[in-house]
Amino acid sequence: MIHSSAVIHPHAQIGAHCEIGPYCVIGEHVVLGEGCRLHSHVVLDGHTQLGPGNEVFPFASLGLKTQDLKWKGGVTRVKIGDHNTFREYVTINSATGDGEATVVGSHNHILAYSHIAHNVALGNHVIMSNVATLAGHVTVEDYVVIGGLVAVHQFCRLGKMSFIGGCSKVVQDVPPYVLADGNPLESRTINKVGLERNGVAEAAQAALRQAYKILFREGLTTPNALVRIESEVPALPEVQHLVQFVRTSERGITK
Repeated sequence: MIHSSAVIHPHAQIGAHCEIGPYCVIGEHVVLGEGCRLHSHVVLDGHTQLGPGNEVFPFASLGLKTQDLKWKGGVTRVKIGDHNTFREYVTINSATGDGEATVVGSHNHILAYSHIAHNVALGNHVIMSNVATLAGHVTVEDYVVIGGLVAVHQFCRLGKMSFIGGCSKVVQDVPPYVLADGNPLESRTINKVGLERNGVAEAAQAALRQAYKILFREGLTTPNALVRIESEVPALPEVQHLVQFVRTSERGITK
């Protein structure tokens, strides 16, 4: 299942049942898991590892050197999990510092022209719509949906099950379970559709609505809002995750 025009380094590790289409290029240190499909014109290079069942569409480029000018050499990596889709022209850069890695989880859907920069940590079940861009050191938790043409600033975090509306500019952390939109970005409401689609119980949804009101609508400082949430809102796992995320924010949260 390897096309005759594909260029594969003899030291690359290719798993069983992979399909590698015309004009693909695979570098020396690439490890390709079982059952991956590379449609055509795909470039995999650097110290890059893909788990089983990934599908990569034409002109995607995964694992090449960071674009960060601070790069000083060394071994940097890209680690990709299982059953992801990378559509046309997706780019994923290797990390910047020796021994570091850019990490992508499993079951993600990364649409055309999206960019995942150096040292990003991307979770599982994430959707990045067309031309979404993550700068270096961005963290994206599980089940996040990022709209088209969204740009995320370096070192920002996107919390679990958050939703970022299209064409938004993200310069601070987006708390978990929140729907945010605009330029400048604003937190609008709880991501009700995302919570329902991912099976979050109604009791947890109600608690998150209560916590959201305290955090964003009462005019409190963030530390005071967190104290009120911990004293007034049921201590469900979702609420605890929201509080912990906000409390550990270094860039501040999007309000």
